Amino acid sequence: MEALRQDDPRRFGRFTALARFDEGASAVRYVARDLASGETALVTAARPELAAVPVFSRRFQAEARTADRLAGGWVAPPLDPGDAAETPADEPEPLWTAAGYVPALPLAEAIGIAGPLPERALRILGAGIAEILSRVHAAGSVLQGLAPDTVLLAADGPRLTAFGPLGAAASAEARPGGQLSVRLGYLTPEQIEGKEVSAASDLFVLGLLLAYAATGTTPFTEGPAEEATRRIAEDEPELDAVPEELRELIANCLAKDPRQRPTAGTVAAELALEGAAGLARGGWLPEPLAAAVADQEARVLALEVPEEGDATADSGTADVPAALEDARPTDPRALRKPADADAPARNTDGNGDGDGDTGEDRGTTRFLNTGPRPPRNDRPTTQLALPHELTAPQVPGALPAAHPAQPAAPLALPAGPVPPQQPGHTHGGPAPYPAAALPAGPAGPGGPGGGPMVSLPLPPAPAPAPDPAASRRTLLTIAAAAVGGLIVGGGSVAALGSGGTAEATDDKPAPKPRPTLPGQAPEPRWIYAHPASESSPLTTALWRDKLLVVTSESQASAVDLRTGKRLWQRADGAKGQAALAAGADLVFVASPTEFLWLSPKNGKVVHRVRYTEAFDDLPGLTVGRLAGSSGPVIWFTGAHTVVEKAPKPKKGKKKGKDKEVVEAYFFAYDIVQRKELWRTSVPAGRDPGAPAYRVVAERSADVLVRQDAASLTAAEVKKAKGKGSVRSFDQKTGKLLWTKQYGASSLEAATTGDEDGTLYAAVGQDLQAFEADTSKPLWRVEGSKDSWFGTPLIAGPLIHTTERSRLVGAVERESGRLVWRRSTEVPGTGPAPSLTLSGSEKTLIAADAVQVTAFAAADGERLWKFQDIGSADPKGETVRASYRTLAFGETVVVQRDRSFYAFPVA
Repeated sequence: MEALRQDDPRRFGRFTALARFDEGASAVRYVARDLASGETALVTAARPELAAVPVFSRRFQAEARTADRLAGGWVAPPLDPGDAAETPADEPEPLWTAAGYVPALPLAEAIGIAGPLPERALRILGAGIAEILSRVHAAGSVLQGLAPDTVLLAADGPRLTAFGPLGAAASAEARPGGQLSVRLGYLTPEQIEGKEVSAASDLFVLGLLLAYAATGTTPFTEGPAEEATRRIAEDEPELDAVPEELRELIANCLAKDPRQRPTAGTVAAELALEGAAGLARGGWLPEPLAAAVADQEARVLALEVPEEGDATADSGTADVPAALEDARPTDPRALRKPADADAPARNTDGNGDGDGDTGEDRGTTRFLNTGPRPPRNDRPTTQLALPHELTAPQVPGALPAAHPAQPAAPLALPAGPVPPQQPGHTHGGPAPYPAAALPAGPAGPGGPGGGPMVSLPLPPAPAPAPDPAASRRTLLTIAAAAVGGLIVGGGSVAALGSGGTAEATDDKPAPKPRPTLPGQAPEPRWIYAHPASESSPLTTALWRDKLLVVTSESQASAVDLRTGKRLWQRADGAKGQAALAAGADLVFVASPTEFLWLSPKNGKVVHRVRYTEAFDDLPGLTVGRLAGSSGPVIWFTGAHTVVEKAPKPKKGKKKGKDKEVVEAYFFAYDIVQRKELWRTSVPAGRDPGAPAYRVVAERSADVLVRQDAASLTAAEVKKAKGKGSVRSFDQKTGKLLWTKQYGASSLEAATTGDEDGTLYAAVGQDLQAFEADTSKPLWRVEGSKDSWFGTPLIAGPLIHTTERSRLVGAVERESGRLVWRRSTEVPGTGPAPSLTLSGSEKTLIAADAVQVTAFAAADGERLWKFQDIGSADPKGETVRASYRTLAFGETVVVQRDRSFYAFPVA
């Protein structure tokens, strides 16, 4: 930071400028304060010479709208500007935005203070940025706003401050005739080759940024500057100095082929499975950076409104506010001197003062113990040229005249299609876009660099065909070979990642974009395909939010929840069920013949308990489906066959035949201590004998159990008279306490309960609440016509409901008041969708045989829908399996047969 200069604005709406925070190629950021409320803000003000260019103004506003949409998390929310300050008639209207001030250091400055970041800080930095990119990419957009000076390091995690190429520009220059030239500090192989940018382009730049944070330099720095673009396009990155644990991930981000780069969600999960915020708890910055951030906060709080005479001029010195005085560098030799410092000064930072970026601006004061600017080693490679605005009537079809090119070692790129000669052309050929002549010397604030740089002439773009019906709004086709991802001209703006076509606008600000339409699923963090050579999955479960455990007819296997990569497979776990945490370091799986405790690292069997050994007094015991679990305790049913001797016949009578009888039991078992807690005899179910129980509620004294109707014997069905029942078993002894029926709830009716002793059951077309111990009705919610409720899901004060008619909703647990009800919009009928809540309980996921639908749990807003297209091979197997969902943290795993997708959720 530094004191205000004499020509700096003093007011931004309700905010008064206190000091310069930093400056970039296109804007200056100020620390400002609302003197009425005391609120401190970080104001980003466009450079006046650029703000006057209409194409820049529109792009600046578009990036501000992007910031508004991304507000929250690692993006500071915008602040209400208040009443605009009056601007003199002879001055252009200032262009600025304000966000809440957070004490933080730009990444480039932090590296200059403390050197490369340690591994944990790198993980938090990368995960935080990747989380932002995931949100951007989920909306089908590309960010292009990453550079060492656009990322801030705050005490609780990173912050992103630029949301497009203008904010991340290494240099920006307004040229005569409304032309704008923007140079990007970080480029990707596809941009150098003249191809479109995509979400994968952001991942390449993220890889460059992480490599810079890990080493203080970028992987393609070494070598002649004129070959910088060739190195990015062809050379393998130099990552030896990157921590070994992160080397592979960063290398994957830097893959030349965009298709081989990971998604932002995958990067976020691999760097910090619990999320950047979770990993950053307790502090994450090295001590020198934490001290600098705290020092900055203290000095900002101490800042007072500077008097007019306190500001510094562009040259010479002036009085400095007291809050800045003790931070003035006392020894000019402390400033780093670039290798070519003896060469004549060059204007490389875009502000016209000729001081470059390696030292301090003369007559200004930097403070907060930040010392000199950090070394800038990643040489920016090329420039993005933005052609003229059409500021005067043009000959139909004519392209604007070009400024003279000033190439310095230009590289040959595909010229792109050459438009046919248009009427009115005065040239022998089409007018080219101006060459992107790059100055030598250090880079501007948008990207570290130094030394001479290359110039890439941009190819000509085809002219739009004249359309008399579209005098004010036309379409401009962008040449595929346009370097840098953004070309603006003819009153048109190409949106980032828009695929090369943009709709023209007039000088009025573009309307605020509409929110993403329901139905667009976010980009998966990863996708896992269960091998076609193996049998289809039978069961899936999550282990400690680290593993996805999948069992099949042939084996059990584990998938890393961070990356979606299979870690191991074990034949012992074939046909297994559950995948519970047995203590801190074992995976419990129940197979048809034994209990297994597996190592989460390699699947090795650490312990095994065969049923024939654990229950040796019950020979031939078969264990049924697990009924439920709580902590280390599991509940399950089992059955075995005994021979019942025929009674001794009466004298003169023939002895009857011995008969086989099935005996069934309900068990409680501790999987940590590996011992049976209790068993109680229960009526046997339909063949093979073990009844299928499901624990619907666990209370302090008992567990409430419901038996699936399909496992009832014919005699039990007849006795029930169409009504279902719930059994209560003592938690400590397993003794059966009572069996009750609830209203007209049927044998098949969905039922669940809570810890307070309330049961919720489907009764006809309605959902009804009962007092569990007395079966007293409490309230009723009407369902839709010709439908019925599925199993509801309890979430705090709400119950989320699901119906066969594809309606999903929420009601208050206490009163039964309907909060919201929405349709998944799936045609047809079938079982009611199954429900899953995200870890934060903010997102409700409904899954059926057709699709997965995500709702905002609070108000039912449809967020997105997802359908797996199945096999792309026309001769491939038709997938008819229903979707399954499993949630952990901010991820929901969606399964359909062999395919698994990890989607980010709130």
